[in-house]
Amino acid sequence: MNLTYSQLLKNNRNFRNLLWGQFVSEMGNWFNFIAGLGLVRVVSDASPMAAGVLFLARLLPFALFSPIAGTFVDRFSRRQVMIWSDIVRVFVALAFLLVTSADDLWIAYAATVMLSTFGAFFEGAKNAATPNMTGKDGLLAGTALMFSTRFLLMAIGSALGGFAAFYFGYKIAFIINAASFAASAFSVWLIPEEATRDDETAVRMKDKAERESFFTELKEGFRYTVQNHFALTILIMNVIWATGGGAINVVFERMGGVYYAEKESWNPDLAVGILWFASGLGLFIGMLLAHRTEAILERRNSRVSFIGWALIIHGILFSVGGIMPSLWLLAVFCFISRAIVGVEYAVQETMFQRSLPDYIRGRISTLDRGAEMTIFSLSSYFASLAIYGISPQTLTIISGILSASAGVVWFMREKGRRGEKEKGRKGDGLLSEA
Repeated sequence: MNLTYSQLLKNNRNFRNLLWGQFVSEMGNWFNFIAGLGLVRVVSDASPMAAGVLFLARLLPFALFSPIAGTFVDRFSRRQVMIWSDIVRVFVALAFLLVTSADDLWIAYAATVMLSTFGAFFEGAKNAATPNMTGKDGLLAGTALMFSTRFLLMAIGSALGGFAAFYFGYKIAFIINAASFAASAFSVWLIPEEATRDDETAVRMKDKAERESFFTELKEGFRYTVQNHFALTILIMNVIWATGGGAINVVFERMGGVYYAEKESWNPDLAVGILWFASGLGLFIGMLLAHRTEAILERRNSRVSFIGWALIIHGILFSVGGIMPSLWLLAVFCFISRAIVGVEYAVQETMFQRSLPDYIRGRISTLDRGAEMTIFSLSSYFASLAIYGISPQTLTIISGILSASAGVVWFMREKGRRGEKEKGRKGDGLLSEA
């Protein structure tokens, strides 16, 4: 039985505190992203390369440090990791106030790298702790709420960040980002330590004499992922999706901040904010629909086909958005595409989290996330280079097609898994006959 959203929120104070902490920090993050992107655009004279470096600084450190963070949060206090990650980010977020010219761009890049690095540790601890707080019955609702609020804040935060940058200047957005981390740290501080782990893992942590070394446990996470068919399938599929998904940063920056800003006289920050708003709102609504969708899929035993087709259709719709004649029509296709993949991701992530034991969950989930973000960041960077030779519309079409191919990979991997199971059953039958 899956708990409803209201049941989980009403009866689980620890999860409410974690959700609130994410809410305020994500709001600030999107203020920072829109303001930081706008600031870099202004001081670099709208250089695609400068934007590409910012995207790389935002994404690649998260990817590189995620496996280390995952091992770290499986060994040490997940609660303390979240609190200290937030506290450090309070001060890092204020560094953007020092950027006033192109000569100061290195400060923006360095601060972005540090925010991304400490964000990897926070995310690793939060994702590993969430199933313990929700319980098995509340995991679907908890996963949907965690990601839906994140994507809602992608919508609201990016839009408000665009308005704040336009009306009040970039400095206000950076100050709001710093304050949001402080509020998040306080919210996590209210959560008791024992709520972040199950009893068995807590005993393993206390028995330090029986613990393997840090690097041995790091390798254990890699080995588990490679040897577990489902975990490897999720990783491969997410990596394939990221080959196209990473270009979304450049797509929105070029389509909204340059192409439609010139064609339809939009303010660049507002135009980019609108596209992120549509994308975030679509993901938010898709996540909220996941609970009802999961009930239907469970009755029909059709999760596998749903995940594959949802990925294919969402990518095609995003590609079609690339040929739309106006910003609003592109926003509509982004909204629909993201709503579909929002439902898919909630179903997929719940299946994935339920399959992982607590003692290794931090390592596997962050390894998957890290691999995805590595490709996502490289895709974003190469998209910023490609924009010198192709139009933003062409880039949008390519991005959608590459993302859709993840659905094809999913079907191929699942077909292989079913084939292995069928061979196993036949082998068992032959042995019993013998």
